[in-house]
Amino acid sequence: MPTSEEILARLARIAEDPNRYAEAWKKARGRKVIGTFPMNFPLELVHAAGALPVVVQESGQPITLGRTLLFEFYCGYTRSLTDQAMTGQMEVFDAFFLVDHCVALLGAADAMRFELTDKPIFLAQYMASMDEAWNVPEIRKQIDLLRAQLEEFCGVTITDAAIAHSIRLYNRNRQLLRHLYDLRRAGRIRITAGQMQVLVKSSMVMDVEEHTSLLADYLAALEQENGFGEDLVKLHLSGHFCHAPPIALLDMIESCGAVVVDDDLFAGFRYISTDVPETGDPADGLTRWYFDRNTNVPCSTQAQKTVDWETYLVKSLEKSGAEGVIILMAKFCEPHMLYYPELRKELDRCGVPHLLIETEHLGLPLEQLRTRVEALLERVSRGAVASPAPARHLQPHP
Repeated sequence: MPTSEEILARLARIAEDPNRYAEAWKKARGRKVIGTFPMNFPLELVHAAGALPVVVQESGQPITLGRTLLFEFYCGYTRSLTDQAMTGQMEVFDAFFLVDHCVALLGAADAMRFELTDKPIFLAQYMASMDEAWNVPEIRKQIDLLRAQLEEFCGVTITDAAIAHSIRLYNRNRQLLRHLYDLRRAGRIRITAGQMQVLVKSSMVMDVEEHTSLLADYLAALEQENGFGEDLVKLHLSGHFCHAPPIALLDMIESCGAVVVDDDLFAGFRYISTDVPETGDPADGLTRWYFDRNTNVPCSTQAQKTVDWETYLVKSLEKSGAEGVIILMAKFCEPHMLYYPELRKELDRCGVPHLLIETEHLGLPLEQLRTRVEALLERVSRGAVASPAPARHLQPHP
């Protein structure tokens, strides 16, 4: 049986170059590869159609030709998508499917449609207002539309049984990843933030059954521990929609004397937080999943009166024992930028030390950021001397 390090190294190679994995999968099976976009597309539908769903990742290459089709004030992820389309990096994909949640992502899809004339791009318009009575049947209509489009494109009939089977497979994968999160929060395993990102990001791009098998082996090979080092500051990483923050940034944060015990990143707990109901009509289950995800981990791209991100964040700190928060915000991410003041006010009200770090596609000033992270950790350490158990006093607003 391979060691946990060997399994993680394999997953890291795939997460770093998912297109190579998709090309090998396609050649071996002779089936289609479908590119999907964050954050709400139900991968189970693509899997039930017999194709490989791949959440298209930000490229590690500099943006060159893509600058001609999107403005510089689009986020790095959307500019990277456009550049990948214009520089031949998306040849492995047969088509693309997305669920609308962001104007910038729609702009990138339009640019890709202009450039990749031989690759269909299918769009579903999910409503962002979660409290309206008419929203549930409207989302169900969009699920049915996506199903019909996939059937036509893949030349198959997607049965309810096939969708239900795919739902069970993806739920199992999410459950294993959440178990790793539980073990990390409890201090029973040491997984760095970068390693956790590899585990989640690889699940976005691999065959779900193969990934689940590797996860099970990884869990079996892990050596459990008893608690964190007393000199390490426990942190929660928050935000960063759509794409993964640079691993070099995550490694730098922990090298300052911190340990990341939890997160609500998209390439993290947000992505795997919620299972699809396995009973009843599977299309209804995929509809329910859209709403349940926002209840479990609220998102600023959606509007819901009964939940909010800042309350969720404070409660997460109580659960994990995190002593501080680093908010990672992709530059020009409007949904996050507009909501950040609410997060800041609540964290200030609860006396939680926090730091905002803005990321961009390549070129982060890591040494400058290191100084800011070290200052945050010093604030946390000084607060711990004055108040031995600050997390117990956190009270989210009513």
